[in-house]
Amino acid sequence: MNLSKQKEDKILTNRVIEIVIRLTLIFLIITLCFQIIKPFIIIVLWGIIIAVAVFPLYKKLPLELSRRNNLAAIFYTLFALSLLIGPLLMVSGSLVETSSHLAQSFKAGNLVIPPPNKSVSEWPLVGEKIYDSWNQASSNIKVTLQQYFPEIKQVGEAIFSAIAGIGGSILQFIFSIIISGVFLANAQGSHATTVKIISRLTTKEQEPHFTELATATIRSVTLGVLGVAVIQATLGGIGMSIMNVPGWGLWTLIILVLAVAQLPVLIVLLPVIIYVFSVTATIPAVIFTLWSVLIGLSDNLLKPLLMGRGMETPTLVILLGAIGGMLLFGILGLFVGAIILALGYELFMAWLNRESDQEFNNNE
Repeated sequence: MNLSKQKEDKILTNRVIEIVIRLTLIFLIITLCFQIIKPFIIIVLWGIIIAVAVFPLYKKLPLELSRRNNLAAIFYTLFALSLLIGPLLMVSGSLVETSSHLAQSFKAGNLVIPPPNKSVSEWPLVGEKIYDSWNQASSNIKVTLQQYFPEIKQVGEAIFSAIAGIGGSILQFIFSIIISGVFLANAQGSHATTVKIISRLTTKEQEPHFTELATATIRSVTLGVLGVAVIQATLGGIGMSIMNVPGWGLWTLIILVLAVAQLPVLIVLLPVIIYVFSVTATIPAVIFTLWSVLIGLSDNLLKPLLMGRGMETPTLVILLGAIGGMLLFGILGLFVGAIILALGYELFMAWLNRESDQEFNNNE
């Protein structure tokens, strides 16, 4: 009897050891796989989001090309890259031109800052202080730089660090567009794989609902948040470029970031308006002011038009997603984070409401 029990205990011990070894190996393989693909996760996610967002428009293209999906995907990729690279070259050119001009002027000793208008001193609260500092900078730039050197150094380091990060983000955008073209070239297979994944996470009855909800959320947030942000940044950049605002490319990027984070773009445009009034005639400055105010208020009109009906993702969710995504993944995370958190929120609320409806029906 004891021998039989000892034998069973030994068999059980061997099985436990075997299970532990298997689980350890599986965990090790999963960990290594995750570490290998970790640098590409955010790029692939953004590629998926782009593919889902543009698919309603893209699906007409293969029909025009005699159902040649690969050729349609190539045309889409080249067109999307041109839309991305063209404006980026303009913005980058503005940044380089402004930086080189300031550096050459400072090195040659002929850097000139236009004197402020007397009306600047009449601004409430901060008018006199701004007027004095501005007037000092226009009369003796070297003394002003020495006086505010620590602050200028901190701001400069932050700006150059951000510009350096933008270069890597541009490459990520390019790779994401190429990946989205790959997904669109095999749209049916990509959709089938998505359905299989969701079916593993939900019941068979819930799978169509969650698939449709995920697709609708991605398209809604992409158009309603990112689309509006791109429109506001583009219009703001055009206005600042026409008014020859120094470093208008940098301000355009800041407007884009603020708009995605659901913050008022007038935070940037108001100081620019003040600058324009100080250096240009009244009529052009007033026109630019009206243009900027319309840009700042345009999201109230564009969001209902571009965002799908029935989508009520709170602004706070999008804000937290954008900021958290940017802290984790940089500029690209600003866009992906907002969409992923919005998607998670919508799926959670759908699951929560479904559970509540089931409990209510059972009680009846």
